[in-house]
Amino acid sequence: MARSFHRKRSLEPNSELNVTALIDLGFALLIIFMISTPLIEKEQVMEVDLPVAAESSKQAPPRSVDITVLSSGYRVDGSLLSELELEDELARFATMAKAPVLSIRADADTRYQNVVRLLDLLKEYKLSKINLVTKPEE
Repeated sequence: MARSFHRKRSLEPNSELNVTALIDLGFALLIIFMISTPLIEKEQVMEVDLPVAAESSKQAPPRSVDITVLSSGYRVDGSLLSELELEDELARFATMAKAPVLSIRADADTRYQNVVRLLDLLKEYKLSKINLVTKPEE
């Protein structure tokens, strides 16, 4: 009888997953985060003597301006303006260091052309911070 040196199932893949290295990595990361978290909190609480800036270099945060489109004209923050007065006001907004956010409201009965004219003026003066205000359907 001849002897067979053939091993059974030698080419089958090993279906067991070795997670020992992953567990070691997880514990190492846990230790690193446990050590570094108190250091990060200390850095945020550290007192620093900040320099003082002149009053002129402080800039107010950008404000919001309400523009209401009516059939009789435009209302900017409650003041009724004609189209020429509106252009002057938009030119003033365009020269500001930080242009305000313009919230545009239009009455449902107002002609759409009035709203388009306002949007054309905003584009002309390069005012791009626009908020079109609507109400949700009921």
